[in-house]
Amino acid sequence: MPKITFVTHAGQEHPVDAKVGESLMQAATSNLVPGVLADCGGNCACATCHVYLDASWGAVVSERAAGEQEMLDFALHVRPDESRLSCQIPVVPEFEGLVVHLPESQI
Repeated sequence: MPKITFVTHAGQEHPVDAKVGESLMQAATSNLVPGVLADCGGNCACATCHVYLDASWGAVVSERAAGEQEMLDFALHVRPDESRLSCQIPVVPEFEGLVVHLPESQI
């Protein structure tokens, strides 16, 4: 179980042990991380699980799919190289030490 740290816009850190195969969104919601709303339950039908991932993780994190990009077009505070929907990112063992930042719009 990789240790992943979610950081709220206010700077609060929420380390979680994520299960391999679940989504980042599921890891956050099952550990009550504030700021990951997940209104659609992980169906890529909203953008309330919007997160920022540092570009240095690009080689480990799956590519952004077309449907994900379309939902991000409706999100606030999108960063072209860092914004992702956490429901679309499956946890892999290589995520050990991953830091996920949450946008201001999901306070």
